[in-house]
Amino acid sequence: MKGIYQLKGTVKYYDWGGNSFIPFLLQEANNENKPYAEYWMGTHPLGISSVKTNDGKSMPLTELSGNLPYLFKAQEVKKMLSIQVHPSKEVAEKEFALENAAGIPLDAPYRNYKDDNHKPEMIVALGDFWLLHGFKPAEELTYTLLNVVELRELLPVFNQSGYAGLYKKVMEMPQEEVNRILQPLINNITSTYSHEEADKNDEDFWVARAAQTFTNKDNLDRGIFSIYFFNLVHLKRGEGIFQSAGVPHAYLEGHNIEIMANSDNVLRGGLTTKHIDVKELLKLVTCEATYPVIIKGEHISLYEKIYKTPAPDFQLSVFELEAGDAISFKPDSVEILLLTEGMAKLNDADTAVSLQPGNPSAVIFPGQAVNLSAAAKSTVFRASAGFHNR
Repeated sequence: MKGIYQLKGTVKYYDWGGNSFIPFLLQEANNENKPYAEYWMGTHPLGISSVKTNDGKSMPLTELSGNLPYLFKAQEVKKMLSIQVHPSKEVAEKEFALENAAGIPLDAPYRNYKDDNHKPEMIVALGDFWLLHGFKPAEELTYTLLNVVELRELLPVFNQSGYAGLYKKVMEMPQEEVNRILQPLINNITSTYSHEEADKNDEDFWVARAAQTFTNKDNLDRGIFSIYFFNLVHLKRGEGIFQSAGVPHAYLEGHNIEIMANSDNVLRGGLTTKHIDVKELLKLVTCEATYPVIIKGEHISLYEKIYKTPAPDFQLSVFELEAGDAISFKPDSVEILLLTEGMAKLNDADTAVSLQPGNPSAVIFPGQAVNLSAAAKSTVFRASAGFHNR
């Protein structure tokens, strides 16, 4: 198989999604204000993309490509995502088989493992983007536990039992204890909280938002502890970050491009209405200091930057073109391109495909050189297999 084809992905409507970025990308009216959370491009069984062939027919991408090693997404986070971790390949294979043997349906809401793959992932922000990423370094976490008065009683636990002991303590704490510690803190924050004056680089902003969003009757969500325990990271446009197996994280707000191994395995620990399995989460979470590494991309040509990661499953780069700019490249694997702004054209010796709002994505098969030319200032992300990381 060779050539270029228009690609149609799958929209995922999760309650944390936004209502503007993905509808604009796809030129879909959203009169019902649906939460367009993610636009999946790839071959995952829960969202197989379709390809429009040259004769006007549509067929599943899997019929032309088989299974791709990566899953490519556009994402808009309007509400906070869950505290979560992803498993290693070894754990995913073992636990997926065990859940299959137990007869748990793949679409069961209480199922933990949807497939047998790991899920290293990275995002690149398309504007201001906030997330939680790994545990704070010890000195920063100590400072937090000292200065947030309501959390001060947890400092001896951290001093004596480290990250693992502290996290286990709050994640397994009886709900009455969670309420006892967090309620005064929430009362204090919300009494002075103002959306107009809020600083999103302040943990209290996200704690107040979490309390408003996830409090179930009188039960405060224990995921709020993680907002104080984890690094709060603010990405700016074009900046990326990588999440490896076991690193706890949560996306808070913004829109981005995301690429990962071809998996949907997520273990959740709070700040969600979805299935939570604290026992499984604690088995997987990496309880150690994390120093966030912001990936800014390295130029590999005049118009293309690559975001390098250690993942063998995927490679992500971006073309940034002005009107009239053009670049030629030769894919080594099945690649998916996504235009996030502007208007551009892809062509090879046989085929031409336009990339524009309404038809923003295409799939390219290896075999011949491809030209990308911009009709307006354009940004086009390029997803492929991670040969360079092996």
